[in-house]
Amino acid sequence: MNRPLILELLALPKAVPEVRRAVREHLGGPCPDAELVVSELLTNVIAHVGECAPVTVRLSRAAGRTRLEVTDPDPYTWLILRRPGEDDETGRGLLLLDAVTVRWGVEQCARGKTVWCELRP
Repeated sequence: MNRPLILELLALPKAVPEVRRAVREHLGGPCPDAELVVSELLTNVIAHVGECAPVTVRLSRAAGRTRLEVTDPDPYTWLILRRPGEDDETGRGLLLLDAVTVRWGVEQCARGKTVWCELRP
């Protein structure tokens, strides 16, 4: 995979399985960690930025790692890694991201933010 996968879409629940499928096809087979991460990041955009927000998903491979980026238009919605209680129904997405990635972060700019992560191939 020399060329990156770049998807521009609206943050809608129906887009989540479509993007997972595109990631799987681009990587050439099952990739549960990448599929989980892209699902969580898109779901975060839907929940915290809003449905129909424009989103760009980028997937590339370099230096033995797979890099996944999700960009949305809200520079003010910051991601906070928290520890939800046993009975909390939400709040585990970033814990999953932290558990399955090599590293991750957030880059802010005037037109939005990009949440990125790197996974082992």
